[in-house]
Amino acid sequence: MSAPAGIDESRHYLSRLVTLAWLSLAQLVRAPSHSRRAEAARRAARHILWLSAGIGLAIVILMYALDAWEIAQMPKRGTPSLWWMRILTDFGKDEYVLAALAVLLLLVAVAAPALRGVQRALLLGLGTRLQFLFCAVAVSVLVTEVIKWTVGRGRPGVGGEGDVFHFSHFAGTPAYSSFPSGHATTAVALAFAVAAVWPKARSAVIVYALVILATRLVLLAHHPSDVVAGALIGIVGAMFVRYWFAARRLGFAIHRDGTIVPLVGPSSGRLKRVARGGFAP
Repeated sequence: MSAPAGIDESRHYLSRLVTLAWLSLAQLVRAPSHSRRAEAARRAARHILWLSAGIGLAIVILMYALDAWEIAQMPKRGTPSLWWMRILTDFGKDEYVLAALAVLLLLVAVAAPALRGVQRALLLGLGTRLQFLFCAVAVSVLVTEVIKWTVGRGRPGVGGEGDVFHFSHFAGTPAYSSFPSGHATTAVALAFAVAAVWPKARSAVIVYALVILATRLVLLAHHPSDVVAGALIGIVGAMFVRYWFAARRLGFAIHRDGTIVPLVGPSSGRLKRVARGGFAP
């Protein structure tokens, strides 16, 4: 949620809040300015191409070789002893994840205008990272919802036991929203985004994502191929948003070879500018 240029500290709180909110949104749609964005785009495109080809092949293999068998091994839908899994799986629900991130962003937006100097710079840096997490999940979920509606794959059991190729394109109903898994998309996009910003948290968020993916299978909400497809969309969506932010110098730096890395923190020059009353660029 860093914002370009300074703001008049003599203005009242509400005016500073509105200015901050406007600048924070405007920076997301401004023209890319990073001199190495072309290298980053080529590198990201290569990774996405190979990732999509490999995982896409895996999805096809899963549909034909594993989906029906895996469904047969799972406990019956609604098994009472799986109550704890039904609680766990909600931690991957897109509405809950996006709502939580939105609340955190709102708290940053409300607090930042009341702070000054280094404290404001650090809080706005956190706001930029939260914006990235929110956008990474939101973009991935949007793509997933479009594919769900278009493909219209029946959930496990719809169309008869063992029928993993039961489709009703453009149905738009929960029963025909199996491919891809929305929970898998949300969990993996969030895990990728968190790891991209805070690499030391990588192990923890990988465990989180794997737990959410497992609950979707055990609860018979999705086929294995649905879960893998959702994970793929989550990774690709988060990679796209990471490039979008890096190209605009928001939260990420780009190395000479096109590698995108998180910014460790505000530079000394930026801290000095913010200490004089301006927002961090």
